[in-house]
Amino acid sequence: MRLPSVPRPRSLAGQLFAMQAVLIAVVVAGYALFTYVNDQRQAEDAAARHATAVARSIADSPSVRSAIHTADPTLRLQPYALQVMRDADVDFVTIMNPSGIRWTHPEEKQIGKHFLGRIGPAQHGHTFTETYTGTLGPSVRAVTPVEENGRVIGLVSAGIKVEAISKRGQGQVTALLAVAGGALLLGAVGTYVVNARLRRHTHGMNATELSQVHDYHEATLHAVREGLLMLDGQYRVALINDGGRELLGVPAEADVIGTSVAGLGLPAPLTGALLASEPRVDEVHLTADRVLVVNTSPVSGGERRGTVVTLRDVTELQSLMGELDSERGFTQALRSQAHEAANRLHTVVSLIELGRAEEAVDFATAELELAQALTDQVVAAVSEPVLAALLLGKTAQANERGVELVVSEDSRLDDGVLPPGLPARDLVTILGNLIDNAVDAAQGSVGARVTVTAYAEGGAGGAGGELVLRVADTGSGVDPAHAELVFQRGFTTKPAGPDGRGLGLALVRQAVHRQQGTLTVAEADGGGAEFEVRLPLHTTVGPSPVSGGDV
Repeated sequence: MRLPSVPRPRSLAGQLFAMQAVLIAVVVAGYALFTYVNDQRQAEDAAARHATAVARSIADSPSVRSAIHTADPTLRLQPYALQVMRDADVDFVTIMNPSGIRWTHPEEKQIGKHFLGRIGPAQHGHTFTETYTGTLGPSVRAVTPVEENGRVIGLVSAGIKVEAISKRGQGQVTALLAVAGGALLLGAVGTYVVNARLRRHTHGMNATELSQVHDYHEATLHAVREGLLMLDGQYRVALINDGGRELLGVPAEADVIGTSVAGLGLPAPLTGALLASEPRVDEVHLTADRVLVVNTSPVSGGERRGTVVTLRDVTELQSLMGELDSERGFTQALRSQAHEAANRLHTVVSLIELGRAEEAVDFATAELELAQALTDQVVAAVSEPVLAALLLGKTAQANERGVELVVSEDSRLDDGVLPPGLPARDLVTILGNLIDNAVDAAQGSVGARVTVTAYAEGGAGGAGGELVLRVADTGSGVDPAHAELVFQRGFTTKPAGPDGRGLGLALVRQAVHRQQGTLTVAEADGGGAEFEVRLPLHTTVGPSPVSGGDV
């Protein structure tokens, strides 16, 4: 059984067109009616003035006064009245005595009869007009006295039929209707053009559908965790969702709609990506405390209308990738160490088989003392467990790459000296990336070496205390012109790997700034570069989000 289909409501543009068409029709019809009534009233007023002028002209005529004094006024006044009617374009002229008895009339049989209508004001010397139905039908008439020496000796009435007035207005009504019809047609065409444009912009949707789209739009913006930012053609913020505010660090109460991207206080590389005219795909950018993947896509429709920006938070992912890179490095180091240990074990076994047990013991003891000496050196200088473990692992990694990693004699960092507000993850991010960068720079140089210095300066954990981390290498150093650029995301002097380069030092600076510390680079004493980090020991900040990467 087929259910009857429910007719789809008219589109919003169609509803507006119908409403505007009706409105224009009502306005034009109302104006036409008002104009018609007004023209009728003006025509009646004009007829009354014309009749008054004719009546007054007759009353002021000396021939009329002289004819009134004759024995038979009708004899002279009737031809005169008929002649005035023809010449003055009025429908009747009636001359009567002060009592209202007619001396003239267009119909001779009405002569001698009493005038139909008011004459009282005229009998008292006043001229007046009225609309009255007499022997000739409804007419607009004027009645005026004929005076002589201050005495009323007769009355004159001139009038125009209402029917004649209406006929005179028919031509105006025809022109009015033509103008009204033209205005209605013009309004309908204009309304159709405007609503056709509106229909294109609303995609033919009706009001209910537009309301639903708006509701879904608002719900989606608040539900999506990823950041969404829309910019207009002048790179001003047109829309930003809750996720975008959180990822960009824009306060929820701040009204940034209409604000230029350059005024949001974002890092320069991120601002440059948002202001770029070409699309950006999966670019990694750093904010004060996050790692973001940015995608931009221009909105165009014959002209550039704006940009759609999506933001994804990969802070935790970047942290895991950094930890994974470290684990891979440790695994490779352990594999190499296992290989070396197997070779040493085979050597010891072979010495025993050859009956040289004493030499086998000396060989094994020497290898053990070397490994223990390295551990004792690191732990003696840096007893903080996380940093000590990091330095031991990095030492093995550097050794595999032909680089000697040493802890300077100035290093002294006891366990417990670091306050709880200084997360171990941030320390691993800072020192691990600096060492990785230094090993990359020193590898291949003569006497390749990386020197690490770590000590607490001032009060331990108290006001004024600082943690100093210094990493120097024997590489080619940093060009003074690039001293600031090396900390920007994407800057590198090495070939790009499969995961990209230029992120490690940017992550270091991010972590340092998060801890309200300082990061500088200078030339090392033996050549190469020396990076120095100073972190206040009393700082209490939020959790660290990232680690890993290199430049």
